[in-house]
Amino acid sequence: MELVEITPRLHMLRFSIGQAYLWRDGAGDDTDLTLIDAGWAGSAPEIESMLREAGLDPSRIRRIVITHCHRDHVGAAQDLADRFGAEILAHALDAPLIRGELPIPDPDLLDWERPIWEHGITCPEAPPTRVDRELADGEVLDFGDGAVIHHVPGHTPGSLAVHLPRHGVLFTGDTIASVPDVMFGVLHIDRAEALASMRRLAELRPSVLCCGHGEPVTDDTAERLLKAAASAPLMPGTAGE
Repeated sequence: MELVEITPRLHMLRFSIGQAYLWRDGAGDDTDLTLIDAGWAGSAPEIESMLREAGLDPSRIRRIVITHCHRDHVGAAQDLADRFGAEILAHALDAPLIRGELPIPDPDLLDWERPIWEHGITCPEAPPTRVDRELADGEVLDFGDGAVIHHVPGHTPGSLAVHLPRHGVLFTGDTIASVPDVMFGVLHIDRAEALASMRRLAELRPSVLCCGHGEPVTDDTAERLLKAAASAPLMPGTAGE
């Protein structure tokens, strides 16, 4: 795992599969930390150590916002929340999946996605994880000078994105990827719905794009995202449909 600074207030926690993000408000005794996703199950001690080495106090983690229910995004959430008293937040439609009350639906796989699904998911299963607050589209959270929640169904029923409009930062979960460039994500349960979600997010025109997989995008971000959304194929051979 690696901690990468994107901006002075934004870091990425890079795992061998996927990533989480850390946003910082304030400084010193007034520091307020927010995690967007929580990485792998069992990684909480390493996350804690890494933050301390970077001069960040993990006891200042106030909230963990889960973009969706998949294991590489939920894994360490409850362990971190229990250690530091953080609140766990997720969209209401994914909350029962995160808690383990309902099974996580399998994606509707294209042929080329099958090897990714069958052989590429090597991180440990996430344990059933509490959700303290269920979110809805349009809610504004108290960090990042007003963090707007966008419900972006398609990858999972309750996938969400987090937009910090005053900072131009957009966290997309797995609806969008940046592997190797900005692109439509993979392994969606409803590809048409996910593509519609991507196109809505593109209209936000962020300057910093933080996806669940791939490097953060900080150059010509809005243009690259708009182009990718406009050209993304719903199915092979249907570009732009």
